Amino acid sequence: MAKNNARARLAEIRRQEEARLRRRRIIGITAGTVAVVVVVVIIIWAVGRTVVRSSSASAVVSYPGLARDHVDGPVSYKQTPPAGGPHAAVWQNSGIYSSPVPNENAVHSLEHGAIWITYRPDLPANQVTELRGDVTGQPYGLLSPYPGLPAPVVATVWGVQLTVQDASDPQLKAFIAKYADGSQAPEPRGECTGGEGTPLSR
Repeated sequence: MAKNNARARLAEIRRQEEARLRRRRIIGITAGTVAVVVVVVIIIWAVGRTVVRSSSASAVVSYPGLARDHVDGPVSYKQTPPAGGPHAAVWQNSGIYSSPVPNENAVHSLEHGAIWITYRPDLPANQVTELRGDVTGQPYGLLSPYPGLPAPVVATVWGVQLTVQDASDPQLKAFIAKYADGSQAPEPRGECTGGEGTPLSR
């Protein structure tokens, strides 16, 4: 009888120990799974942020087939700033402006070959100075602040736009060099003086 009791107690102890081991394994597996899921989520989040940053850092977008009609009054454009489309009969004089210029006149300048560089009004002063240096002396350069831009700096020629986060971005310099001579416009090297506006300088 005593032997049977001892065996029963031993069996119970073994059962309890096996139960404890099972619980520990389950807890370990669960903890490991949770840790893996957390790591995967963090990696996905980090990669997603990197992709968003890289895609928004700079981008060149083309807009083919834009209308070229002369119209009176304001125009509702699909791009900000506009990259072409219906526009005023008179162009915006090229040069540097310290306040926004009318879209409709600037678009006419784009048609003549202008490269219109716009920047957010809160762009740091040193970056504005750099942009002015980029435009100074460019016969087809047009620089103006533009509220509501999708990026700190947007460079536009007819049908093509570049967005950058900083005025010193080398892609901006390359864009200016590519389009500065006004030859890649619907009316290449057209008139960009004798129109609307009095720039601070050219």
